[in-house]
Amino acid sequence: MSTVESKLEARVVKLEELSWIEAPGHHGALSKLLVNPENSPTKYFDFRISTYTPRGHVEAHTHAVTEQVYYILSGKGVMILDDRRIVVEPHTSIFIPPNVIHAIENTGLEDLVFVVVSAPPSEMSRVDTKPGA
Repeated sequence: MSTVESKLEARVVKLEELSWIEAPGHHGALSKLLVNPENSPTKYFDFRISTYTPRGHVEAHTHAVTEQVYYILSGKGVMILDDRRIVVEPHTSIFIPPNVIHAIENTGLEDLVFVVVSAPPSEMSRVDTKPGA
């Protein structure tokens, strides 16, 4: 007996087509949800771009099963990983395994822009705390 899996359709997204959201626990920090299970035929990851204004930050938190990779595109800030504070800047990659306390804050003079890939995507908030703002 063979199982035939249907072919998933590819999806192309232009950044400008999507609205910014400010997820719970994020302050002065906006994200565009580029690819995730709610808008694409994926069940394995969440891919987003974020921009934090100076002093923008996400509160320290953990994920029970989700792994994340941050990649800094522009700006400077501080990433907290458990009890470490690490300055991040363009071309910095950060891998965060489950159960690591983490946060990121823009400590620079310009917007901090980065992409985040999270897998599995089940713990990632896709709720906008300020809809229509």
